[in-house]
Amino acid sequence: MSSNIILYFAVGAIALFFVIVVAYLIMKKRMNTAEAKEIQRLREGTVEKKFTLEVFYQKLYIIYKKIPFIKRYLLKLRRRLEIINIDDEYLIRKQASKILTNTILIIIPITILVIMLTKDNFLVLSFLLIFEIFMIDTFIDGMVDKIDNKLLKQQINFFSEIRHAYHEFNMVEEAIYQVAQDDEAPEMSRQAEKIYEVLISDDPESELEKYYDVAPNSYLKEFAGVSYLTKEFGDRKVDGASLYLKNLNNITQEMQLEILKRDKLNYVFQSLSIISIVPILALEPIKNWAISQFSFTQGFYNGKTGMIAQILILVLTVVCYLLIRKLKDNGSVNTSTKNTENPWQEKLYQRKIIKKIIDLFVPKEGTKEYRTLQKELKEAASKDKMEWLYINRIALCIVGFAATMVIVMQLHRITVENVFTDPTVDYNIVGQMSEKNIKDGMKITESDNQYINYYRGNTQVTVDDIIKMMRKGTINKDYIQSSDEAREIAAERILEKIRTVNSENMQWFEILIAMVMGVVAYNAPRWMLKFQAKMRQLEMEDEVMQFQTIILMLMRIERVNVEIILEWLERYANIFKEPISRCVNNYESGPWEALEQMKEEVTYQDFIRIIESLQAAVEKIPIADAFDELDTERDYYQARRKESNERLISKKGMIGRGIGFAPMVVLFVGYLIVPLVFIGLTSMTTSFSQMK
Repeated sequence: MSSNIILYFAVGAIALFFVIVVAYLIMKKRMNTAEAKEIQRLREGTVEKKFTLEVFYQKLYIIYKKIPFIKRYLLKLRRRLEIINIDDEYLIRKQASKILTNTILIIIPITILVIMLTKDNFLVLSFLLIFEIFMIDTFIDGMVDKIDNKLLKQQINFFSEIRHAYHEFNMVEEAIYQVAQDDEAPEMSRQAEKIYEVLISDDPESELEKYYDVAPNSYLKEFAGVSYLTKEFGDRKVDGASLYLKNLNNITQEMQLEILKRDKLNYVFQSLSIISIVPILALEPIKNWAISQFSFTQGFYNGKTGMIAQILILVLTVVCYLLIRKLKDNGSVNTSTKNTENPWQEKLYQRKIIKKIIDLFVPKEGTKEYRTLQKELKEAASKDKMEWLYINRIALCIVGFAATMVIVMQLHRITVENVFTDPTVDYNIVGQMSEKNIKDGMKITESDNQYINYYRGNTQVTVDDIIKMMRKGTINKDYIQSSDEAREIAAERILEKIRTVNSENMQWFEILIAMVMGVVAYNAPRWMLKFQAKMRQLEMEDEVMQFQTIILMLMRIERVNVEIILEWLERYANIFKEPISRCVNNYESGPWEALEQMKEEVTYQDFIRIIESLQAAVEKIPIADAFDELDTERDYYQARRKESNERLISKKGMIGRGIGFAPMVVLFVGYLIVPLVFIGLTSMTTSFSQMK
């Protein structure tokens, strides 16, 4: 019976195998048909693998959005990427998630390294962990700048393709639409599609104004504006060439100069930020090395003076790091989102009690101080409101005062703790202390601590009082058998320690120092505004040369007048935005008078020449004649622009190197060399005196 069952199973298995083979052959024959091949071709590329980075970043985006602290950076990053990737939600999420992931992968090893190097110094450790928040912003800004620079390079290729498409279609909007279909440069394609939608809309002028508000750089604004003017007023031939294509060539040359400028700035500043941070990480290793090699420096590095030196280096490093960030700013996409994201300053100001307090500090409108502050904000191109500035100032003042008080109390505690815990040695040791020296020193310290605890708080104690107690052996029996000379030396040492412990209390001048630090912190935001304004003045020449390029593009277009030129200059102005805006507002009341008032407000000579040419174009001669030197001396202005960029980069590089290397110099000179030399000479003097 069992053999029959086995036979049945074998026959069934063979029959099943035969059926499977027949079915496979039938399906293979059907798959070879044209329809099946077409379906298979259409499915290619739509079926994802089990793991792809595209899907991985999209899933990470959803996870990051649920984490409170990371969500803040994700939304901030998203707002900046939305400017570059218009209406492309998939690409925005992918880039935001990718940048945030890379930042986390950089920050985690740095955090581990910081904890390993500074685990024994809680002050430096906590300071560095807070400082990493600033570093996160730096990493994110750098990665977004790379995307913006990539967009700028894509624009050059885009304009090159536009030239060929314009020759083919001879229509601006059709040429833009044709080139926008290229998927190899998704960032630029989105911008081109948006510009195309603006040009074919029912109200292109108002749509163009909306696009100006979200365009990632001024060159796309110029391209959109020139394309609109050409579509509205038509193209014309100038010197046998298309005016529209000549304008595209001018914009391309401007972008090439900007790309070179950014590349050189990145090269100059690529290591300065790291150099300015390194001193913080080197504090503990230098301290440990100095103590291990020269034990006589232990009192300095573990005492109050060493702690103050550490704090000064930490503060200097943070200040230098922030200044380098401001100095490196290359004008890329760094649009502030404070007005749209309702920052913490605005949320705080909306509370009635806080609002009343802040309003007491904010100067009244119309006063000299209000106008001065308003001018500083505008000159620094700050997007902060006046109330936000004062919230920052008051918050920094409170933090500065409180931090100084905490540090002072911590210094007192450390000094007292060192008196009770450091081994007592009455000779200097070069090199590391042996275990025997440490053991003997700790015995003396423990003996001294009993006398210190007995007389602690007594400011009238003398050496004789301590010697009497030593002879009697009331406190301990360590000095009963000692000589009078040994008792006197020990009593003087113990009295010095008692005075140190008794004097380590909060003093009035330390409260005064904390108040001074609060005042310094209160004024820090204004000093930063002035620094930003100073750095922007270095780029004044660059902005005027950009004005010349804009005028060169507009002056040959028919129906363009002085008012339109001023509106364009206002749109792209940064440093001279305020005087140009006032001129545009006053233009209707009298063009010549409005231009004359603007000429009185500015002091830069090259910009004054532009204003005088505009005045001539208002009443006397056509615009093309007023600015004919811009066209005839185009090569000269291009060479001058290159030279201006070289000088700007040279100035920024010189200032940046001075700021970036300052913490390193202070670390090695002020924290290592000077203490070693000073303490070494003092120790030698003391040793010679004891020998005599």
